[in-house]
Amino acid sequence: MSIVSAKNGQLAKPEDAFALARLGYQQELKRSFSKIEIFGTAFSILGLVPSIASTVLYALPAGPVGLVWGWFTAGTFIFLVSVAMADLGSAMPTAGGLYWWTHYFSSPKWRNPLSFVVGYSNILGVLSGLASTNYQFALMFLSIIHMAAGSGNFAPTKTTVYLVFLVCMFTHATTMTFASKIVPKLQVVFGIGNMLLILVTIIALPAGKKQVNSAEFIFTGSANLTGWPPVWAFFMAWMCPTWSIGGFEACITLSEEVKNATRTMPWGMITACASGTILGSIIMISIAASMTTDIDRLLNTPFGQPMAQIYFDALGRDGAIAMMTLVLIAQWFMGFGVLLSASRHAWAFSRDGALPFSNFFSKVSKSRGYVPLRTIWGSSIFAMVLGLFTLITPVVTAALFTMGVAANHLAWFMPIFARVVWGRHKFVPGPFYTGVFSIPIAVTCCIFLFFSITLAMFPRQGPHVTPSTMNYTIVVDGVIWISALAFYFIAAKKWYTGPKITLDAANLTEEQEEKILKEALVDFDHIDNIDR
Repeated sequence: MSIVSAKNGQLAKPEDAFALARLGYQQELKRSFSKIEIFGTAFSILGLVPSIASTVLYALPAGPVGLVWGWFTAGTFIFLVSVAMADLGSAMPTAGGLYWWTHYFSSPKWRNPLSFVVGYSNILGVLSGLASTNYQFALMFLSIIHMAAGSGNFAPTKTTVYLVFLVCMFTHATTMTFASKIVPKLQVVFGIGNMLLILVTIIALPAGKKQVNSAEFIFTGSANLTGWPPVWAFFMAWMCPTWSIGGFEACITLSEEVKNATRTMPWGMITACASGTILGSIIMISIAASMTTDIDRLLNTPFGQPMAQIYFDALGRDGAIAMMTLVLIAQWFMGFGVLLSASRHAWAFSRDGALPFSNFFSKVSKSRGYVPLRTIWGSSIFAMVLGLFTLITPVVTAALFTMGVAANHLAWFMPIFARVVWGRHKFVPGPFYTGVFSIPIAVTCCIFLFFSITLAMFPRQGPHVTPSTMNYTIVVDGVIWISALAFYFIAAKKWYTGPKITLDAANLTEEQEEKILKEALVDFDHIDNIDR
């Protein structure tokens, strides 16, 4: 007999349902994602070429060294983060992983507030990432139109950009609603599309140039078009990979829809992150080989997108339009994947009663294939509201990018930190485990993530800031974190006691009940106390 309710059909194999039952949860979502499909999801969210196109302006001021070595260095650290989280995910695979792990490993005094803040930081970080991804889609779409028109400078109105952004958001939510049963298969298509775009880019850019830049320029050429010292300008270039290499987190939020989750989920995180680091470095080498040495010209391109100018210089007008159109399609794939991940995190957080209107958002749509339809639309609408900030000033728009980095990296930091400081004795390894290297990797990740959060707060153009050049990430994220803590201590502590137990005892045999009570990672006073 399966732990899965008979009336719901066979949502998961017994071993997957049991792994979730150990954490106190009933299987509610259908496990449809295979190993290749979960990798395709994470890889399409990485969206290497569109991600680089959106954020390369953070790396260009440091020159080719910032492009190539900045990506490789930061990417290597992020890969270690994926390994540290794979250790945790293999042992405790749940859609609410980051805040669940934080609660499990933290000291009793702090586990509830820390879990609460991590959950909110993560969901707002992912939603800001969704908004900024689709905002870049809008800019890219309009830059292609400008390139095709071939006249004047690129200066679309804020309202025009926002309207394109809204259309993009709506198409994502609509497609996810009506194609919900084939979403896993679509992720394979999206992943293949992204891989082909990478191959075309790394081949077409150097091939299109009559003379590529020297190896000396590619690997040692440096610049400093910031107001910071050269070393810090190099660190600022890390903002490009730290914003871009984050899709592996989707494997966590989709872990309750993954087959053989204790093995597949960590595999998906590690392979996606390793692919992003290696392939991203190759793309950066291709860009450094093909771009003009006049970096200031790229940063102030009339197309509004440095990558569009790089394509234009190498491939001409028609080639640039063709390539940017392919990038635009991949950008849409990327936004689709981010919405998929955001909706699952919002659903998990609602299941644990932490979000407003949790009873409404925690419901699963059985008619659409056991998916959280309400959080798909709720996440979309919230991202549309976030997009309204782009109508204020460019500085606030830029904060959408760095807000997501800082908020997500705090959510990555806390469970790893809690495990190292408070929870070493509680950790029971899953099938994937790095053994004696686990703690050293975790400590390295904590240091890097603390640094990356700090880095995201710095103004991009230098220390001498004005209201128009100020980086408001510290304000936005500070308000989020302080507000979440204040909300918890003022009100939420009365009803948020951490992750809930939703396991239905009616679906358990005596043998299963005994085994769960023996191996559970949550406190069951008695099986009868489980919610029915």
